[in-house]
Amino acid sequence: MKRLFVFLAGVLFFCACAYQQTNVTLPDGFVIRARIADTPQKTEKGLMFVKNLPADEGMLFVFDADELHHFWMKNTLIDLDIIFLSPGGVITQLYEKVPHTYTYTPDSEVPVVNGQAQYVLEAAAGTITRHQLKSGDKINFNLP
Repeated sequence: MKRLFVFLAGVLFFCACAYQQTNVTLPDGFVIRARIADTPQKTEKGLMFVKNLPADEGMLFVFDADELHHFWMKNTLIDLDIIFLSPGGVITQLYEKVPHTYTYTPDSEVPVVNGQAQYVLEAAAGTITRHQLKSGDKINFNLP
């Protein structure tokens, strides 16, 4: 009985920490399946330690307000494109091919990206160029 309780508690913990997903549609119709980071814990972890990100996957950060956000890219093992979005999904800032880092990368060499946004999309490096994204473009998504 005790083992069953421990197992069920673990399942509940895993479910509470699991990422929800949404489809993010770029202006050219390309769809990215994005994990949603909508808690401080998920936002802090982001895509840290991810070793591979397919072109049709990413992470959508959801914030309570449209304000200046800073992303410090320590332990991000893959290059990323980072897209800052207004409350209406309009691109406000783009960062192409933000370089990867490791645990041993000196803090002074870790990239930092900033932008005014309520949402931030992290996508595979090359997404901005492949889909010809620019400031002012609208990206569509629905939150669960």
